[in-house]
Amino acid sequence: MWPISRKDDVTLQDGSRSDTGIATAPVAPTRPSQQEKPTTQRGWRTRGALVAAARELFEEKGFRDTRISDIAERSGTSYGTFYHYFETKDDVLHELFSVVAGEMFTASQTTGAVGDDAITKIEAANRQYFTAAARNARLIAVIDEMAIRDDRFRTLKLQIRDLFLRRNEAGIRHLQRTGDVEPSLDPTIAAAALGGMIEHFTQMWFIHGAKFDEDAAITTLTRLWSQALGLK
Repeated sequence: MWPISRKDDVTLQDGSRSDTGIATAPVAPTRPSQQEKPTTQRGWRTRGALVAAARELFEEKGFRDTRISDIAERSGTSYGTFYHYFETKDDVLHELFSVVAGEMFTASQTTGAVGDDAITKIEAANRQYFTAAARNARLIAVIDEMAIRDDRFRTLKLQIRDLFLRRNEAGIRHLQRTGDVEPSLDPTIAAAALGGMIEHFTQMWFIHGAKFDEDAAITTLTRLWSQALGLK
């Protein structure tokens, strides 16, 4: 996904407005839970151990084959301890999904440090996004599987994806205003198509095991993105 660091007015998920063109990270809707948040450092460490253990197991065994007792055993806690912090393992995956999405959203942002040239920014964002995607590929595969099976995760994935796309759309609109992109190009469709290209490519590469040279892949995708927008 291509981040936009220029200022554009965007409506965020909570209905507020941002004059930066982006939200700092995708904020997933909070799942209702009766469990209280930890009030001590030890409690946070225990909760963190449960989340870390769940991630390892989801990536190793898949979500459906991971039992709560497995998570408790891997984390060095107990079955009852899990339920002190979470109602279901769905809650843990929901939290992991939100964290990973936020990491990838933030990773694909660029700043003035990479230069003001749009193509340079696209290349830097692609490289950073691919690094984050590679690091989180196995969990992303779990999330994608659940999004097919479960309406709650499908809705969450679409909401987070929409935040990426609206950031890209805001950037394209900015480039149209500056005369760098043809004004007749539909920015919404362009953002969805180009973002989908990057998303699908990373899935084939990091999840399904297709082999590509990293530098060649990033250079080629950046060229495709830039040429599609008519950037020079």
